[in-house]
Amino acid sequence: MTRFEEFEEVLRRLRAPDGCPWDREQTHQTLKAPCIEEAAEVICGINILEATGSPDNLKEELGDLLMQIVMNAQIAEEEGLFTMDDVIRGITEKMIRRHPHVFGDAQAEDAGQVLKQWEEIKKTEKAGKEWAEAYLPAALDEAAELISVAKRRKGFLTDE
Repeated sequence: MTRFEEFEEVLRRLRAPDGCPWDREQTHQTLKAPCIEEAAEVICGINILEATGSPDNLKEELGDLLMQIVMNAQIAEEEGLFTMDDVIRGITEKMIRRHPHVFGDAQAEDAGQVLKQWEEIKKTEKAGKEWAEAYLPAALDEAAELISVAKRRKGFLTDE
């Protein structure tokens, strides 16, 4: 068993009927705030690494963010929507498709060309799914509000 599989099993156990009451109560909706907070803490970890050279905080925060991802995938599996394997397969296939200069015959001399190819491929992939982009502005607003809530909860922002 890989460490990742062991971690998945820990989260399955936490959500089992005899597991942790808090973990069993979690839904995609309730995990929004912790997900955005953990993403911010990854940024903090990157900043600490840059300022001090210490990777410890970044390593910890990447683990916490990974937990959010795996927990959401576990919930989706319980709901019959998809599995963590589906998530990994999807991102693996996307990375291969979007890097034809590495996995195919395309050429890219610099990062600018890579980004141009990436955007062209992405546009083709998203054809017919443009409606999904309409949800992004509200999601960004919600993320900003969740960051404000996290700031208040941690004492960095007060209501005056």
